[in-house]
Amino acid sequence: MTQLDFQTLLPLTILTVWACVLLIVDLFIPKNRKGITAVLAALGLAVTLSFTILQIGRENSGYSGMVVLDGFSTFVNALILVSGLLGIALAYGYVKRMGLERGEYYTLLLFSVVGMMLMAQAADLIVVFIALELLSIPLYVLAAFSRTSAESEEAGIKYFLLGAFATGFVVYGTALVFGATGTTSLVGIVGSASNGTSSLLLTIGAALILVGFGFKVAAVPFHMWTPDVYQGAPTSVTAFMAAGAKIAGFAALLRVFATAFPTLATDLTDILWALSAVTMILGNVVAISQTNIKRMLAYSSIAHAGYILMAFVPYGNKDIMPISIAAGLFYLVSYVFTNFGAWGVVIALEKSEGKGLEIGDYAGLGRKYPALAAAMTVFMLSLIGLPPTLGLVGKFYLFRAVIAGGYTGLAIIGVVTSLVSAYYYLRVVVTMYMKDGEPTTEREPMLDFTTAFTAIVTVVVSLVPQWLFLLASNAVLKLF
Repeated sequence: MTQLDFQTLLPLTILTVWACVLLIVDLFIPKNRKGITAVLAALGLAVTLSFTILQIGRENSGYSGMVVLDGFSTFVNALILVSGLLGIALAYGYVKRMGLERGEYYTLLLFSVVGMMLMAQAADLIVVFIALELLSIPLYVLAAFSRTSAESEEAGIKYFLLGAFATGFVVYGTALVFGATGTTSLVGIVGSASNGTSSLLLTIGAALILVGFGFKVAAVPFHMWTPDVYQGAPTSVTAFMAAGAKIAGFAALLRVFATAFPTLATDLTDILWALSAVTMILGNVVAISQTNIKRMLAYSSIAHAGYILMAFVPYGNKDIMPISIAAGLFYLVSYVFTNFGAWGVVIALEKSEGKGLEIGDYAGLGRKYPALAAAMTVFMLSLIGLPPTLGLVGKFYLFRAVIAGGYTGLAIIGVVTSLVSAYYYLRVVVTMYMKDGEPTTEREPMLDFTTAFTAIVTVVVSLVPQWLFLLASNAVLKLF
């Protein structure tokens, strides 16, 4: 290992070592004081985030070009680490209340974050596969973390079985790509393709890899696991999974297809267009009939995967693609803060044995807990894409890029499905303010802070979004 190799993966190495040490340290922490483990895990993420920020502006590759450090990986890794911190903040009081306070929860979360970060820096399909497994296996365990709950056990099994099946597509696709090009390096693949490599075998391999990533981001028709897993898993796990796995999945999708398969743009554009359209339509339409808030947000997550996929559709247009991908990254940021905020409100109202998870349980929240109801209103408006929220700005950038790329029809589908989503999101708001009830909430300092912080970010950043879009634009500039 050279010094350059070490510098390329420095933040990731720090977090890996921290997670391993924390696993041992946790053995000496009393069972009734596992909050110390949570604080140490958060400290590890904060230290790693500091080193990640220090890498801004640096560009190099390591381990014979298998991993890279650039603006894109730095931007995505910072977002992943912020998601990890928010995930710990939501879990801190929740796991105590639900009787799930075990130190390995936070260690598993850290290892999953390591896998997500490696996914963002992968420049070889073998590393992509390793990162995919590293981020997924801890999530399988976390989904089934509530061992006394049949729903949680079922969620873990479903996620594991379907996840393993989807990973098989990535492996087989990698094998076909290697057979067509003789390499698994992303740079080597595009070089071979430019020299007239068998396009059919390469296209099939790329399509199979797209299937695997489609599962990870919950795109239709690879979404079947999402509602059951989101409903059955502990809610703090669901919140982290909904944000972190999406960031990593879309980061890998961008890195692999922008770097390795630009020659397949003609073949893949129509597929991506269809995936985006169907995902937006199905996610929003099925969400209308949901009465359980976790299942509603699960289908909402599917729909938002469709919106983010819009950013990949102008695949063959080199003039529009950087702007489009920057819009996708901006939308990911808005989704992360909105997502954690909404799940924070869900956690505040959730009781043991799955109580407090019906939309009807939110009746009277606006009268009894006006601040919490106001925060939830902000998150629902952001998910719809209404002012004054980040969701509006994110959709504006996305739709603008898609229209500029010549896909006006897809933008129209996005606008129409956003109008459809207003029905089920505003139903939560109507229930909070216009129906009588006596809801009870859990007042936990970290939970209250997270909900307030994400609500403030969602509103304030939407008023001055240019700097964030500029950061996203600079992050993708060197990829094209």
